[in-house]
Order: sequence, then C-alpha cells, then structure tokens
Amino acid sequence: MAKDIGIDVKPPESECQDINCPFHGSLKVRGQVIEGQILNDKMVGTVVVQRDYYRYIKKYERYEKRKRKFSAHNPGCIKAKAGEKVRIMECRPISKAKSFVVIEKV
Repeated sequence: MAKDIGIDVKPPESECQDINCPFHGSLKVRGQVIEGQILNDKMVGTVVVQRDYYRYIKKYERYEKRKRKFSAHNPGCIKAKAGEKVRIMECRPISKAKSFVVIEKV
C-alpha cells in the first residue's frame, strides 16, 4: 500500500523496499515540481532529467531556448528509463548532487 505524498499523483503499481522512496519509504517531498525528459539512466538508483524552457531577452524582444539538468533519485517501484517524460519533486539532499526524486511517469 502506497502512502499519500501530499500531491495529486497516481501511486505506482508495484512496491519497493527503498527507504528513499516517497511512496514506500520515509522520504518526504516538498518544494518544486519539475517535468522533464530522462537523458541518462545508467547510474544505480539515479536518473538525469533535462528540462527545456524559454527565457525572454528584453533587449532583443525575443525568447531564447535554455535547458537545465537535474540528478534525481529513481525509486525501484517507478523504474523510469531513458527517453521517458517524468515528473520530479524536490526533497532533502539524498547525496551531494541529488535533491530531487521521481514521483511519476507522464
């Protein structure tokens, strides 16, 4: 049985024994919710998510395309793969580079 994490997402079908899972472990989520595409899933329990966005340049009255990469924890119950669109949410720092966790596939 998956617990309620405080945001309107569908809980995963399978269960996991990961303590850093917001649904089956003790990890609490808060802050930003970001949607992006997974670039890399070769690390154990970690994925690299890229978010593309536009930024307005006032001087030229145009938009420029930008991108940002986030390292996020990938719980065993979600098992997101490279190329999939996912939603990640901020949490406490899990390691030096990871402060986000995958909460659902989009």
